Amino acid sequence: MANTSRASVDTSSSDTARRARRVVVVAAIIVVLALVSAFGWPGWAVRSAPEPAPISTAIASAKPTIEATALPEGATALLQAMPDHVGSYVRVSADTTDVWSASKPLEEYALAYSTGDDATKVSVTVAQWSATEDADEEYLDLAKALKGKQLAAGNVKVAGEKTGSYVVVQDEDDENAASALWRNDTVCILMTGPVATVETLVRTFPL
Repeated sequence: MANTSRASVDTSSSDTARRARRVVVVAAIIVVLALVSAFGWPGWAVRSAPEPAPISTAIASAKPTIEATALPEGATALLQAMPDHVGSYVRVSADTTDVWSASKPLEEYALAYSTGDDATKVSVTVAQWSATEDADEEYLDLAKALKGKQLAAGNVKVAGEKTGSYVVVQDEDDENAASALWRNDTVCILMTGPVATVETLVRTFPL
């Protein structure tokens, strides 16, 4: 009888140990699945900036109703790269500026685009530096200065290769206004104006 009792105790201990191991394994699987769910699919623990909504064909194919202001004589390649129009938004002014002169850009311009209605007008500042590092440093400084709700952010790509970054921020003092800032290699562009206009143009601007 003593041997039978000992065997029963040993079997019971063995079953308890197996159950304990199963509990540990199940718990480990649950933890792994939770991590995969959080940082893989569906990604609820990964906070990323929203992407701009797809632009409609109607907006992208819209035609201007006013004439573009001519560029000054002897315009540089950078200034010539600024479009006459983007959809129905037309360049209505183009002048030199020095608002970013502290960072010593090679050239710098202030432009404006509009449909002819001043309520839709946006201001554009564009400049170019001799090195990508200098343009990136200015981009980071300008991005820090933008205060308000971030509407979109991401990478600028040309032929599939990353050439810079962009961010769109709603003005913290005026919910109807926004700024879009982006860097493409050695060029930085800052666009400010009505939220809807900025969100449209930043996705169709060719530079």
